Amino acid sequence: MAMTSICVYCGSRSGHGDEYTDAARRLGRAMAAQGFGLVYGGASIGMMGVIADEMLAAGAAVTGVIPESLQQKEVAHAGLTELLITADMHERKRLMAERADAFIAMPGGLGTLEELFEILTWGQLRFHAKPIGLLNTRGYYDDLIRFLDGTVSEGFVHPRHRAMLTVSQAPEDLLNALKLY
Repeated sequence: MAMTSICVYCGSRSGHGDEYTDAARRLGRAMAAQGFGLVYGGASIGMMGVIADEMLAAGAAVTGVIPESLQQKEVAHAGLTELLITADMHERKRLMAERADAFIAMPGGLGTLEELFEILTWGQLRFHAKPIGLLNTRGYYDDLIRFLDGTVSEGFVHPRHRAMLTVSQAPEDLLNALKLY
């Protein structure tokens, strides 16, 4: 299956440090340069807004998916190629997963973590066989990676399921790895 669109999970906040927004810009430029479209949470703020704006500036297709209840709180992006309004978070995540050929989690908060673990679980259960990446900017996910490795060594996660998650600090390297998945 050819990858044409990538779902990026990221925060509605930008975090502390320019490295996070720089990574979002680099990822957006790299995705657009390689012909990928973006599927994401639909907001114009935080990391979500940064990557969407970068992709749009490069002429790439950007699909936002946002629940009606968050349309005002997360400030839905008005300039997207397509903005889908859903009834709830469950429908949002389902549509994002259906429209994407791969997934990347950038640094983010609880929502980003929840989305990452849900899509990993869906892969483990064979609901999909799409590549999943973790953009580990500034070592943001180092502790999480150690934790996941511990779930394997303690016998709670099979090594092949841990191997579903591709990790890189460089957006370009992560995209190349996902294409080889």
